[in-house]
Amino acid sequence: MEVRVPDSQQFLAAARDIVDRVVTGHTAEIGRAAELVAAALRADGVVQAFGTGHSESLATEIAGRAGGLVPTNKIAVRDLVLLGGAPHETLADPKLERDPAIAHRLYELAAPHPADVFVIASNSGINGCIVEMASLVKEHGHALIAFTSLDHTRKVTPRHPSGKRLVDLADVVLDNGAPFGDSLLPLEGGGSVCAVSSITAAYLAQMLNAEVVRLLIEAGVTPPVYLSANIPGGDEHNHELENRYAGRIRRSA
Repeated sequence: MEVRVPDSQQFLAAARDIVDRVVTGHTAEIGRAAELVAAALRADGVVQAFGTGHSESLATEIAGRAGGLVPTNKIAVRDLVLLGGAPHETLADPKLERDPAIAHRLYELAAPHPADVFVIASNSGINGCIVEMASLVKEHGHALIAFTSLDHTRKVTPRHPSGKRLVDLADVVLDNGAPFGDSLLPLEGGGSVCAVSSITAAYLAQMLNAEVVRLLIEAGVTPPVYLSANIPGGDEHNHELENRYAGRIRRSA
C-alpha cells in the first residue's frame, strides 16, 4: 500500500472517524462513570484525577477548569517535589512513570477521603506507577474510572510486577479509540505522526462532566461548577465553592 505524505486534511479525516466512534459508542460506559462520580460528590467526595506523561492533560481537563466541577483534584508526578519535598532531580528520570514505588507517595500526598472517586488516564495502561496507583485505589475502596486505549493496551506487555494493566483494575473503562502507538498517519519508512488520544479523551471527559451535572440536578443538588476566572464575579464564585473543599483540592501548576 502506498503511503501518502501526511497533511492536515488527512489528519482531520482520520481523527474525525475516531472521534465519531468514541462519542457514539460510550453511552453506557459514560452513564456508569457518571453515576460513580455523582455518588461520590453527593457523599462529600471529590474527583481525584491522575495521569503521567501526556495523559496528564486528561487530569487537567477534569480538575480546576472553567465549566468543570469544583470538587476535583489533580495528582501529578511533580507533586513529589512540589508537595513531598523530593529533590528536583527526581523529575529528571525519563522512566519515573514506570516506577511503582512513587504511586504510594503520590497517594499519600493526595490524602484522599474514603468517598473520593479516582479517574486515571494512561494511553498504554501498562506503566508501573499507573498500575500501582490503580491497585492502591482499589485496595482503599475507591471507585476507579480508567481512560485508556484498548487497542494499545491489549498489544503490549504490562510493566507492573503483577502483570496487570489499568483496565484490569477499573470499575469503568473509557476507551479513547487511539490506535496502537497513538498517532494516525503512517510515514514512508516506518513510524507515524499526529496523535489523537488527548483529543478523544477530552471529548469523553466533557461528556462525563455533562452527565454528572445532569444526575446532580435531577437529584436536586446544585452542581458545584467553575466559572471562568476571566469574567466578572468569576473569582468570587469560584473561591466560595473551593472553600467547601479546603485542603482537599489543589490548584498548583
